Amino acid sequence: FPVFVLQVWLWRHAGAWRDREGAPYSTLVPSDEVTINYRHGLPVITLTLPTRSERCQFTVKPVVTTVGAFLQDVQREDKGIERVENLNLSSADGSKVSDATLVEVLLMNDFKLVINNTAYSVSPPVKDKLSSEHATEMEDIKSLVHRLFVALHLEDHQVRKERELLQKLDHLKEELLPLEQMKARIMDSAEVKTSRLLWVGLALMSTQGGALAWLTWWVYSWDIMEPVTYFITYGSAMAFYAYFVLTKQDYIYPDAKDRQFLHYFYRKSKTQHFNVERYNKLKEDLAEVFKYSS
Repeated sequence: FPVFVLQVWLWRHAGAWRDREGAPYSTLVPSDEVTINYRHGLPVITLTLPTRSERCQFTVKPVVTTVGAFLQDVQREDKGIERVENLNLSSADGSKVSDATLVEVLLMNDFKLVINNTAYSVSPPVKDKLSSEHATEMEDIKSLVHRLFVALHLEDHQVRKERELLQKLDHLKEELLPLEQMKARIMDSAEVKTSRLLWVGLALMSTQGGALAWLTWWVYSWDIMEPVTYFITYGSAMAFYAYFVLTKQDYIYPDAKDRQFLHYFYRKSKTQHFNVERYNKLKEDLAEVFKYSS
């Protein structure tokens, strides 16, 4: 008799159990689907991690979180996504969504989530439209939250930026140190050669003047040497004009000295394997770092 009562009781409640157990399974989403639900006013993106094959939920802040930050969170959660390039968010028409796009903008339309060459079509739930007054208040609140976020994280950003600039500054100084030493040696050598050339020019002009004086007063007369000095003067004028034709500059002594100095400098740099372009690029980068750090 007790066994019969137990069988009848089980038969009566079996249907209820089947209904009670079948309802939850009928509402479960497929394991490979990406879903978006709102919890406490924040979107919760649920997806399947490719390595562990398990569902994972990501709660994002649509006002401040960007698409790039969300992709990085997914990659950090699953190391099976080896590269960031393998994780892309694309709009429904196939165009890529920028990493700087806010999640709030992304959730306005359907999009595709591609993880390790597997595409998931995502349809965000439609939110109730607010009235114009409520929409304005919401925009003001979003703007205030954004300003507060920037104000709270500005100091950390400045510290991090200053640390990066200091590291870059040290790296540039290390690269410039041997180049500066080599440049100093080359400049000293070019300066010595330029000064030597100037003194040689003075010596030749003095020798020319002395020779002309000796020929005029001791060997020949002024009537004979006058045409000679005329042609010497005319030859010098032709030399200066040839200098202008070749360099497109007047023969001014400081400019001529600088030009000769650069000639010796670049010739010495070539023999010493001094990369002038590399040195100038490092100096420009150093000046840019000083500009941003000041």
